Amino acid sequence: MTSLDTSNGSAVEPSGPLAGVRVVDMTTSYAGPTAAMYLADLGATVIKVERPGSGDDARSWGPPFVDGASAWFASANRNKQSVVLNLSAPEGREALLRLLDTADVFLQNMNPAKLNRIGIDGETLRRRNPRLVYCAMSGFGLTGPDSDLPGYDLVAQARSGLMSVTGEKGGTPQRVSTALSDVATGMAAAIAVNAALVRQCRTGQGEVIDVSLLDTDLALMAPRVAAFCAGEPEPAPSGGTDSVLAVYQPFEAEDRTIVIAIGNDSMWQRFCTAIRLPELGTDPRLSDNAGRRADRSRITELVAQRLATRPAAEWLRLLADVEVPAAFVQTLSEVTKDPQVVARGAILPVPGFHDDLVSIRSPFRLASQETPRNERFPALGADTRTTLLDLGYTEEQIDELAAAGAVGLAAAEIAS
Repeated sequence: MTSLDTSNGSAVEPSGPLAGVRVVDMTTSYAGPTAAMYLADLGATVIKVERPGSGDDARSWGPPFVDGASAWFASANRNKQSVVLNLSAPEGREALLRLLDTADVFLQNMNPAKLNRIGIDGETLRRRNPRLVYCAMSGFGLTGPDSDLPGYDLVAQARSGLMSVTGEKGGTPQRVSTALSDVATGMAAAIAVNAALVRQCRTGQGEVIDVSLLDTDLALMAPRVAAFCAGEPEPAPSGGTDSVLAVYQPFEAEDRTIVIAIGNDSMWQRFCTAIRLPELGTDPRLSDNAGRRADRSRITELVAQRLATRPAAEWLRLLADVEVPAAFVQTLSEVTKDPQVVARGAILPVPGFHDDLVSIRSPFRLASQETPRNERFPALGADTRTTLLDLGYTEEQIDELAAAGAVGLAAAEIAS
């Protein structure tokens, strides 16, 4: 099936390593749609199955809205088609099953009890379609005492311990202020799906994949959990000053905040010379990271005093000359104009919205894909009719299903 470039209405044959792979995406909110979007970026045909009326929850997440479109929704749903099915109606469920019979991958984030009730659990679907890669996305996983609990990014950050180490020193725990759990879980799901597709190609067998927000955040916390289990004290919010490395934290220059990341002993020597604190570089007690950590408070106080004497840009030039990693702490108004971000084409304008609505290019570049796939998010139900025709329904049958409320058509079709 070709995809529709809704910026100009022309049919587009997806390219990329997953071209020819059909993904049915029945997830909502952010983690699942992100996973499906990355698969679409790689060339898969992604059919987004949505409920009648409102569709994906994220369609209403805002403000901001641009011409009625949610910026959040647009950022996770490029390169997809939209089909509206009413799973409360037997005819809607039958249409979904017929669609899944043709699919290579199915992503869902529904409650397990509901999946079993309507017959789209992993075991049932893989009996119908043994080659199906079935990816279940949830807050806490398919097993364990809390598998039925709902979960969102905030809850996963709290429960995984991630919030317990985030925030100002002496302050209350803070959420990392982006959809960290969702985006990382989407990446994890995309990795697992791609691995399962390799085996599917070789053996014809599918897979059941279990991905959760909690497991992903635990993976993000791996070094902190490992250090704690190895005897480190229980960590607490520190304003980002408690890294295993010293010095590895923010500092205030004369005019703004910068970060400095000292990753090894030779880098430490170069750093001390560059900022004119040679006595620290020659002190044998500070020659390795263990020594520097033991004396972290004194070192960082001296470094902070020196860095406060000159503008940030001067320090960054000096540190770049001696190959010490450092950067401004940038605001989003700076990030969107950062020369490296611009040169990499990381910010993708959504077709038809100029620069008022954007998404972020997936965090990988393939030599075989010189230009990123960038079709705008689909209108709700925009592809219902085309998809059902592809499944063997007639125009008359589709109209009857729509009249009965079993499927939903695009607003333009309904209006006409």
